[in-house]
Amino acid sequence: MSTVKSAERHIICEVRGKAAHRARVEELLLELVGPARAEAGCLYYDLYQQSDEPDTFHIIDGWTSAEAVAEHAEHPNVTKVVEQLLPLLDVPLKVTTSNRVSDPD
Repeated sequence: MSTVKSAERHIICEVRGKAAHRARVEELLLELVGPARAEAGCLYYDLYQQSDEPDTFHIIDGWTSAEAVAEHAEHPNVTKVVEQLLPLLDVPLKVTTSNRVSDPD
């Protein structure tokens, strides 16, 4: 396994909004996508809505390093959106970070 790939960080963030705020939660989450994709170190950044629980969204993103993840977390757009998002959630954000262990080929 190459050291470059082992430095990557891949994240799944589960966001469960209150049913009454589903549209606003989606709108706020979409505000994260474009700016995140433009950040240095972003490999991919995608938003999904869970089919059987439409109030639940998943952000699935990849970064070149732990440092890139830390910079993303402090990005002004992220802090602005999260501040608006938190009161609309049914449960706290659930963030899972992982490291690649398989060869991407």
